[in-house]
Amino acid sequence: MSQIHEKSPKHCANKQAINLHKFNKKLLFSLSTLFLSILSLIFLVWLVLHPTKPQFSLKEADINQLNLSGPSLLNSSIQLTLLSNNPNKKVGIYYDEFLLYASYKGQKITPETSISPFYQGHEETNLLSASLVGNQQPVAPSFAYEVQRDQGTGKLVLSFKAMGRLRWKVGTWVSGRYRFIVNCIAIMPFGRIPSPPLSSKQGSQCSTTI
Repeated sequence: MSQIHEKSPKHCANKQAINLHKFNKKLLFSLSTLFLSILSLIFLVWLVLHPTKPQFSLKEADINQLNLSGPSLLNSSIQLTLLSNNPNKKVGIYYDEFLLYASYKGQKITPETSISPFYQGHEETNLLSASLVGNQQPVAPSFAYEVQRDQGTGKLVLSFKAMGRLRWKVGTWVSGRYRFIVNCIAIMPFGRIPSPPLSSKQGSQCSTTI
């Protein structure tokens, strides 16, 4: 007589759960492999193209106003022109946020001024102009003394900082946002004439950090 093997409902349920678990593991493995493959492809493209950070130089800086309206309150008006260059042959740059301000010996002498978002194509160069205007900008009590001392040496040194966020564009692929910081130095002749205008047209190179 042949034996009849019967499986209980509990045994069948366990078998279905095991099969479902195996299916989920296979699906998870397939998705993980696909995701890693896409990441590897993007990284490979990134390595091959090797984007170079943008280059900036100070084309012109004109100080139209720089005077104290109180012991520690400064009124300033500076016209700034930067030259921006994308050195990449196959990578474009989206500038989503671009802020500029001026400082003197570590003191901020203008509020942040925004430049409208723009796209910079392959090996493209752009002129960026901004008016940096500060009214009643708080400064240290030593500001007037420092300016007088620089006037005695015959030169005024100002720093201009740009900061914001950019994205790289390769073909139709666009990267996430990267924070960038640009530092520029302007050295202006500063004689015994007590008031601006002062101007710098030296075209100094700026440092860029991403």
